[in-house]
Amino acid sequence: VQLQASGGGLVQAGESLRLSCAASGFNLDYYAVAWFRQAPGKEREAVSCIDTSDGDANTYYYYADSVKGRFTLSRDNAKNSVYLQMNSLKPEDTAIYYCAQGRYSDSESLYDFWGEGTLVTVSS
Repeated sequence: VQLQASGGGLVQAGESLRLSCAASGFNLDYYAVAWFRQAPGKEREAVSCIDTSDGDANTYYYYADSVKGRFTLSRDNAKNSVYLQMNSLKPEDTAIYYCAQGRYSDSESLYDFWGEGTLVTVSS
């Protein structure tokens, strides 16, 4: 089981980045997948979550208030990947971003597998 996060980088405020989370060893369609982030000196926090695992063709989304309207989460089942499109980036979005697989929640305790983080730096 492996999650590979990528797409981080250095951008200026107002620009965009797209993070990718590619899964191997399991089917993402059966689990919730979330992005968390950890800024320097701060605790890790949930950014967004997507869940299509209820078997009823429903898709559930969670977005932290701080990113609503700017970040969009999507998944590509054919590629077994989840994407986080981040627009209108702000310096306060600077953090290491992690993707994780588990149960639909904003609590990191409910996520069993984590990818290595990808660093996003937003300059003012």
